[in-house]
Amino acid sequence: MSRKTVRLTVDHLAELAEPVRSCLFWELGPVDRARLDGAERVAQKEQWLSEMLREWGSCGRVLRVDGRTVGHVLYAPPAWLPGAAALPTAPTSPDAVVAATAWIDPAWRRGGLGRVLVQAMAADLVERGHTAVEAYGDTRGRADGCVLPAEFWGSVGFKTQRAHPTTPRMRMELRTTLSWKDEVEAALERIWGVVRPTQKATRPIGSVRAASGD
Repeated sequence: MSRKTVRLTVDHLAELAEPVRSCLFWELGPVDRARLDGAERVAQKEQWLSEMLREWGSCGRVLRVDGRTVGHVLYAPPAWLPGAAALPTAPTSPDAVVAATAWIDPAWRRGGLGRVLVQAMAADLVERGHTAVEAYGDTRGRADGCVLPAEFWGSVGFKTQRAHPTTPRMRMELRTTLSWKDEVEAALERIWGVVRPTQKATRPIGSVRAASGD
């Protein structure tokens, strides 16, 4: 069985299940979302992702098993996710990237794959010099695929940054030390059985470089 994580591209959107594929909860404000029908939502999602990849670079990771997409995580700077501004625990901290959505095919859940996707996201952001990621959780048990349960974010390493009865804002510190990065890579290697060469740090901790669409 072949399993790997890859960069999210526009082509992957067609492989995602509804309502995740057409969810624009984060990408648009409430008024703009209400103006679109189903087909327009899909087109808008594709347009948003295309612009995101051009302007900021990689903004998601996809989990593939035997060539089929079974999960993904999407993340971006707050300015690219205006829908978050309507949440009661907004705004996002100025130093943080927002983890917006994550999804795992129901047939592949309860196997730790959500943590794998979050680790892949963290490794990407650390490599690009980011220091923190925040997410907005939901405590009401809804499963619409747009706002994820706070319990999920807590289970993969996020801590409450601003408490709220229904929509807490949660945070993960991205320590850009070589040792933490190695821990992330080692975890991925244990799960996927991939052996990677050891790499030495080549830049100061906390430095930022432009996204290269790695």
